[in-house]
Amino acid sequence: MAVVTKEVLALSVEIGDALLRNGAEVYRVEDTVMHVLEAYEIENYDVYVLSNGIFASANENKDDACSMIRHIPLGSIHLGRVAAINQLSREICSHECSLADAWIRLEECKSIPYSSRLTQLIFCGLGCACFGYLFGGNLLDAVTSFFVGVLLQMFRGRLDRNKTSKFITNILGSALVTLLALATVSLGAPTHYDKVIIGGIMPLVPGIALTTSIRDFFNGDYLSGIIHMIDAVLTAFCIAVGVGTVITIFQFLSGGVF
Repeated sequence: MAVVTKEVLALSVEIGDALLRNGAEVYRVEDTVMHVLEAYEIENYDVYVLSNGIFASANENKDDACSMIRHIPLGSIHLGRVAAINQLSREICSHECSLADAWIRLEECKSIPYSSRLTQLIFCGLGCACFGYLFGGNLLDAVTSFFVGVLLQMFRGRLDRNKTSKFITNILGSALVTLLALATVSLGAPTHYDKVIIGGIMPLVPGIALTTSIRDFFNGDYLSGIIHMIDAVLTAFCIAVGVGTVITIFQFLSGGVF
């Protein structure tokens, strides 16, 4: 029985790990882990989930007691994996999936690939173009924002492959966007550099982190909310540093007029 308890706890924590790594809310992760434990007839358990960690124990008052701690760094978002794992957890709770099959299905969910590089480039550019237009830019600003967004995504891809720090990536990425926006104005293009910058930095803006933070606060997960809030504020600060530094240097070199 001890082996079974440990395997069930390991599976439930692994499912929670996969959810948390791919952007699921803290309350959803905690709820899923508990439901999986109950589905495999583990009644005596404790589960505590933070934005970057999972603490779980099972059958503490029995001979087969076991516990697990998992550190999970804040990572990227993959809602396709979250949806697939949620479906897996529903099947487990309805007793349609054995323990062995659940492990196989979980690995399949975790291996769902990201969109192709070309798709990411195109839609990053489209997103930047739309935001540039929505924030008051004209058609030329939107077109410029599209190409700026494509170049930004290419730049971020290169930094990600080199495992560059998230904060360095945000500083350099926002600096690149600002440099490209100012370069188009310097070359005589009739664009509004501020609208191009606003559109171009949108892929870097921590919207999900901020939204998740507010949701955590409403759910009473104050510590997780603070973690996400700090992440959002630091990311915004890095973006501001990148944009502000390039604009300041450009003003200095151009005599304060541009």
